[in-house]
Amino acid sequence: MQNKAVNLGLIGLGARAETLLVSLFGTRDVEVVAVCDLSAVAITKIKGIFAQNGRPAPADYQNHHDLLARDDVEAVIISTSWISHLPIATAAMKAGKYAAIEVGGASSTEELWQLVHASEQTGMPCMMLENICYARLELMIFNMVRQGLFGEIVHCEGGYEHEMRAHLVGGLDRGLERSLHNRCRNADLYPTHQLGPIAKILGINRGNRFLSLTSTASKARSLAGYARAHGVGDIVFNNGDVVTTVIKCAGGETIALTRSVTLPRPYSRHGRVQGTKGLWLEDANGIFIDGVSRTIEEIDAAGNPYTTHLWDAVESYSDRYEHPLWRDYKQNTIGGHAGADWLAIQAFLDAVRKKTTTPIDVYDCAAWMSVTCLSEQSIALGSMPVAFPDFTNGKWMKRQPAPVSKWALDAVHEECFR
Repeated sequence: MQNKAVNLGLIGLGARAETLLVSLFGTRDVEVVAVCDLSAVAITKIKGIFAQNGRPAPADYQNHHDLLARDDVEAVIISTSWISHLPIATAAMKAGKYAAIEVGGASSTEELWQLVHASEQTGMPCMMLENICYARLELMIFNMVRQGLFGEIVHCEGGYEHEMRAHLVGGLDRGLERSLHNRCRNADLYPTHQLGPIAKILGINRGNRFLSLTSTASKARSLAGYARAHGVGDIVFNNGDVVTTVIKCAGGETIALTRSVTLPRPYSRHGRVQGTKGLWLEDANGIFIDGVSRTIEEIDAAGNPYTTHLWDAVESYSDRYEHPLWRDYKQNTIGGHAGADWLAIQAFLDAVRKKTTTPIDVYDCAAWMSVTCLSEQSIALGSMPVAFPDFTNGKWMKRQPAPVSKWALDAVHEECFR
């Protein structure tokens, strides 16, 4: 049966919006009827992309309130700057629209409370399009956790380790927001890529929550040195080259996050999920399950016995534990981030069609994004602990179950794939 078509608005027409259009154009049952950006140049460029793909020209606006006033727009995707996407999402929900926001950290808990209150007062959902929650590897690990392979989860790690010196230094003269944040702030500016999947594994906001964090920043040297070496000049960047954040959860679990985007290194999300029966470690491309994975009994030089534990390749578990979303989809992915963009957008559109809450909800958005401003406070206070607000106001202890759906991120509903 064909899905109900969704009329969508797109607010913020930069490079990320262009990437998202690949996924939207690959979806038959959605039409982008309106676009908005402060820049007339960006509007002209995006409408050219519509024309190149044989799509009807959307209505265009330079004020998002004008777009939100349209009765035919059911939902909006907001891919504007980190500073503006939260107030725009708040305005969208107040206008009766489903809101989807791109990733990024918050500047204050006040704007997150405004987001939460807007959703609660209007009944409209807000979903972060955290594509890594729908990445193939992370969903397979989630499936393994839910099937009990790792036992009770004790500790998780993740991060954003991605060498971006040329991008950040080169973006200063263009006013690139990410560059300005790195120059002026000292925080974990981009925490959600691995925190999102970890939060879903740990049941955050559904029986568990973040309690407190401590955050520590190293000295900041790499961007200033890169700027001097490439003739940009002497520029002071405030953000530490490595920011480490440790979160304590109500369930007793700990989470360690690492952000490092200014030192030379290969890309990694630094994933680790460790339980009482075993663990997954992304950078080792390995899984170890007690009693299942290989061990070698050896004797050291002093004649003492010891055991060497050996990694299993992650892919060796895929036949049995592949998440059902990826069983067929991996043969023909669509869009950016190895197909995860498309899945995240489909999850959002499915909720819009069915008028249900989104699998990443407003409480998730608030909890995950608050890491940025809370880590900033902790660093400024000499790595002192900082408490997380309870954006659910106690509802995390006993909430209504999330909708049963193939797109669910709190459970794996095999019955939805039969």
